[in-house]
Amino acid sequence: MSIRSILQDMKFSRSQRVVQDSSGPAESVGESLKQSCWAQMPQELLREVLVRIEASEAAWPPRKSVVACAGVCRSWRHLTKEIVKAPELTGKLTFPISVKQPGPRDDLLRCFIKRNRSSQTYYLYLGLTHALTDEGKFLLAARKYKRATCTDYIVSLHADDMSKGSSNYIGKLRSNFLGTKFTIFDGQPTHAGAKITKSRSTRPVNLKQVSPRVPAGNYPVAHIQYELNMLGSRGPRRMQCTMDAIPATSVEPGGVAPTQADFSYSNAEFLPSLPFFRSKSNHLERISGPLASQKGGVLVLRNKSPRWHEQLQCWCLNFHGRVTVASVKNFQLVASPENGPAGPEHEKIILQFGKVGKDLFTMDYGYPISAFQAFSICLSSFDTKIACE
Repeated sequence: MSIRSILQDMKFSRSQRVVQDSSGPAESVGESLKQSCWAQMPQELLREVLVRIEASEAAWPPRKSVVACAGVCRSWRHLTKEIVKAPELTGKLTFPISVKQPGPRDDLLRCFIKRNRSSQTYYLYLGLTHALTDEGKFLLAARKYKRATCTDYIVSLHADDMSKGSSNYIGKLRSNFLGTKFTIFDGQPTHAGAKITKSRSTRPVNLKQVSPRVPAGNYPVAHIQYELNMLGSRGPRRMQCTMDAIPATSVEPGGVAPTQADFSYSNAEFLPSLPFFRSKSNHLERISGPLASQKGGVLVLRNKSPRWHEQLQCWCLNFHGRVTVASVKNFQLVASPENGPAGPEHEKIILQFGKVGKDLFTMDYGYPISAFQAFSICLSSFDTKIACE
């Protein structure tokens, strides 16, 4: 039997189990996963099959086969998660949790953002080719909510579900009244000892949806500040991002950034067709402790200074063909040498964002920030900024 035939058979059997068990209790779903005929495959043969699938499906959309393997049964899921490495090693975004994990170390992941002006919604896609206008793989969505004293951008895993009480909610971006200061909140703690921010806007949570071990709420992971331009001088915006959840040493050779291993959902009944969301192990097992006590403090990003082009009579940055339209929103972020002399690691671009069409923008990011953090930083550039331009 070919690998393609196996995958088709697995998808059909899984869909049958989900339909049969949709009206029953969650225990029946778990039992059906255990009793799957594919769960009895010898471990040696199973590993060989999954290794071949992982090696052959290097990009989307064929990479959906890897996700299908993780959804067969519990033993397949555990083995698939062992074989499929984190984005920082492979540069691939396979599972939903990948958007919370740091990007690749050696290159930038090419993404793009589509803006819908009428609904004030933004969609993040992973680029499938080097072209600026491909279809892409959907990653995240965000919607803007204007309030009396601030603006919120709710970030979700689902393009049509922006509810803060939904299981698709993963975080938000909040600005001050002037649009000069922003805070990125994660829906789950990013490291041991993370403190929740209490406010009247804290999202309502269905207690069945979230594990009681990890309280859902707003955990601040980054602060963004735009420099005021009261004199109205020409030039791009100046910004600084303080990444509270990432140590400054992460950009150095051998440095490590916190990596979330799993979402904290505890009941398979809410995601019967996506069992790889769950894990027996604590979802914080790969996340380091509090960052305040670590040597070097937290990572600070600043926008790379552009150069004035005499012939074009404008400020210019080298985006290597990824940006085609001049805009005050365009920027490149590098690590800021806060506590010592600048080194080669402080010249490496970690995030770049720029305009290529009326409502189309490119977003390329790499280690040590995640797709969610990069997307949130780019959303801050869309917001109206009084006295910054």
